[in-house]
Amino acid sequence: MPTLLAIGTAKGLFLASSPGGRGWEVSGPHFPMTGVYAVAVDPRPGTPRLLVGMTSSHFGPSVATSDDLGASWAEPEQAPVAFPADTDASLGRVWQIVPGGADAPEVVWAGTEPSALFRSTDGGRSFTLVRSLWDHPHREQWGAGFGGQAVHTVLPHPRDPDRILVAMSTGGVYRSEDAGQSWSPGNTGIRAYFLPDEWPEFGQCVHKVARDAGNPERLYAQNHHGVYRSDDDGRTWTSIADGLPSDFGFPIVAHPSRPGTVFTFPLVADSQRYPVDHRCRVFRSTDAGDKWEPLSVGLPDEPFHPSVLRDAMCAGGAGDVYFGTRSGEVYASRDDGDSWSLVAAHLPDVLCVRAAEV
Repeated sequence: MPTLLAIGTAKGLFLASSPGGRGWEVSGPHFPMTGVYAVAVDPRPGTPRLLVGMTSSHFGPSVATSDDLGASWAEPEQAPVAFPADTDASLGRVWQIVPGGADAPEVVWAGTEPSALFRSTDGGRSFTLVRSLWDHPHREQWGAGFGGQAVHTVLPHPRDPDRILVAMSTGGVYRSEDAGQSWSPGNTGIRAYFLPDEWPEFGQCVHKVARDAGNPERLYAQNHHGVYRSDDDGRTWTSIADGLPSDFGFPIVAHPSRPGTVFTFPLVADSQRYPVDHRCRVFRSTDAGDKWEPLSVGLPDEPFHPSVLRDAMCAGGAGDVYFGTRSGEVYASRDDGDSWSLVAAHLPDVLCVRAAEV
């Protein structure tokens, strides 16, 4: 089936398609001069629905939807994601958009800055604040990471509609087992080296969390220095950083159809946000993080300096992996990362990528 790759950048959305699986045709920018931090492709309506979280320096943040693969867009007159007046808060941007499960066909989740979770029951056209997380007693102590204070990961459980996990910078992982009515921190085993107590209940700067394809209780986390795995749905974590050249980075991606297969893009350190050895390499594990191997066939050989942000890597289809860089290149692999080819170059700063078969 043809692949649609949605590329969110600092100056708009670009759509790349590969008719017949050969070559790429890139259109855009859609929503020019907006920062597109979140894109979702929702397969549940039949024709995939595109949902885009964008931020305009003039008009502010919004969410738009398309039911015809980007040929036209619907954007409500009223802001679809907005904080109630009594919260004394205003929306900075939408960092994450995630469709709900198959048993809730119109449910869509949105993670925002400041750190909050919103829920839609009309396919992403309007959203309501999840008060239980906003009113959590820890919220006043959640800090802001270098990129701001934001819920950037939302993971509904694929088999249990009552369970959902979120992660934020900073604050860490929080879990709900009662459909979002209450939340508990899930950070045991994740180190926060920058705090006086390096093993706190909450306050970790988790950069991204992904769920394993075969075992929904297994999660992977890229932390602010630290790469971890949980085998109990985020209650406890163990390090899987051995074998990586660095434990700092932003994305972590679990392959959607290959259990135990996970990808990351290591950087030197928080103080040196360059690829290790200035080489463009994705690292892959096929045994849930026990061993790692570098992947670079088809990637640039010359010194490489751009980083890859937390949502600028994704996987889709049988063996497709994609990532975009802060210098505007997007690369694709059709064989689980064994080899790579260029999708697009000279785009604005790539903030997020999402792929779907259409």
